[in-house]
Formats: sequence, C-alpha cells, structure tokens
Amino acid sequence: MTRPETRTDSDNDNLTRFLLQEAGVRGVCVHLDATWQQIRDRAEYPLAISELLGEAAAAAALFTAHAKVDGRLSVQFRGDGPLRTLFTECTASGTLRGIAQVEGGSELPRDLRALGANAILAITIENPGSDGREPTRYQGLVALESDSLAGAFEGYFRQSEQLPTRLLLAVEGGRAAGLMLQKLPGDVGDDDGWNRAVALFDTLSPAELLGWSTQVLLLRLFNEDEPRVLDVRPLRFECSCSRERVASMLHALGPDEAQAAAVDGVAKIRCEFCGQQYFFDADQIADIFVPAAEHRSVELPAPERLQ
Repeated sequence: MTRPETRTDSDNDNLTRFLLQEAGVRGVCVHLDATWQQIRDRAEYPLAISELLGEAAAAAALFTAHAKVDGRLSVQFRGDGPLRTLFTECTASGTLRGIAQVEGGSELPRDLRALGANAILAITIENPGSDGREPTRYQGLVALESDSLAGAFEGYFRQSEQLPTRLLLAVEGGRAAGLMLQKLPGDVGDDDGWNRAVALFDTLSPAELLGWSTQVLLLRLFNEDEPRVLDVRPLRFECSCSRERVASMLHALGPDEAQAAAVDGVAKIRCEFCGQQYFFDADQIADIFVPAAEHRSVELPAPERLQ
C-alpha cells in the first residue's frame, strides 16, 4: 500500500458505520482527534497506559455502533497490579470520557496478561429505565487471554456473542482510531465473503488506520465489495458529571460522612474526568438529606468499580 494520506478536519472525531453487502460483513470505523486529546490531557500517564486508554476509548465508541445503547457503554479494567483502574465511556449521543489510575511511576508492561493475576476487563451497557424505573445494565466479562486489547475483544465477541470479529486499534500522539468488522448473522453474503474481508483487513497497518480518512480506507480495502456507508456520527469529549450526580454521591455516603467531607465548612469535590469542581457548604449538605431531596430523581454516578 502507498504512504498514508493526511486526513482533513472533516474526517476527525467521527464514527462511520458501513456495510459490505456482497461479503455479508458489517463494519465501523472511528477516528478520535480533539476528543482523544482532551481525554489524554486530563492527566499524565506512562506511555503504555496512555496508548491503552486511547485504544479503550476508540473501542467504546466502536461498540456503540451495533449494540443497542440508549444510555452509555463503558469499557472497564480493574486490577491489583500497577494499573488499578481504566474506564472509558461512550454515550448514545456520541460523547466520550475516560480515565486511568496508576500506582507507581515506573514504565508499565504493554501486555494485558502482565497487568495482574486478578485483573478484570468488562464491557458494560447501561440504558435508562422506562416509567421511572432503575436503569437496566448488561455486563460482559472479557477474558484476558491476549496480549492486546483488540485481541481480547475479538475473543469475547467470538466466544460470548458468537460473532466472528476482527478489530484493529491504534494510538499515536494526539490521534486514536479503531476499525471493526463483524460477520453478519446467518448465511448472508457469498461463501468466501468473510475470508476475503479478513484478508484485506489484515493488510491494514496502524499508521494507515490513523492516517487515512474512512472514505479512502473503504475504497482502498474493500472497493470490489462496493462498501455502502450507513451513517456517520460526530463524536466529542463531554463529561456527564453534574451537581445533581455529586449530590447523589454525597447522599450515598450518609449524613455523617457527608458532613465530615465539609472541611472548613465546605465540601470540595473535583471530577477526575474533566476537572470540574463542585462546592457544598454544611447547609447544602444537610438539604440533601431532607425528605424532599431523598425522593427526587437524580442520575446515578458512573460506576467506580466493576459490579
């Protein structure tokens, strides 16, 4: 293949769903630029963790393309090794956020299997409940049997979802990208369609995925299968934190612990995803626990641990 071409601004920060009808294959391509940069720049991460976080952000966006997501989809990692937590989230409206928590300052291994014997990786979908009911949650646990995040997710879709899947994730500097192919359920497409699409997929390099626009990628890889773009969705960084969600968190602590958080008379809570600060004085904390406040509707905070 020729040298990757530079994408234009119109190609940045979007998700494209496409179909290879003759091959019986569906696909999705994600490019993150300013979105990834805003996630990355919230904290200083070791290079290996920064790359893993960028790949997880691209993956979270990819997975919203074919799953029924009316609320949010998250990729969560939890371990007792140097990488304690990694969390990325993409909402149905195309907003993303992400964070990683690392213990120790040394360079960390890039191999997923070296991140701790008790590590857990999961995909979680949370959709709003109907008629005032609690949100519904679906969670799938991903086996850490591959050295890469893409390999682990391929194994999950193949074994748990019975969907042959190929996935390429790439991060370099201020760019992150992902490409996913899945065989359509049933006997759709010609007999060699999936094998043909996979063979072409395997010729794509991370640099090309990062550098090419989706249009160029589809024409260069799958032109003979006449790729059809189904839709294009813009993506952007946005945090879902709010004063109401912080109040819900304080309420969950109970009145004594919540009041204890008010050092010098004011509780100061900083969102680790976006840096926004929220302040509650003693009277405002007390108001959270009056009966009217207990029965009001507030959003649930993003999970801080796998459940």
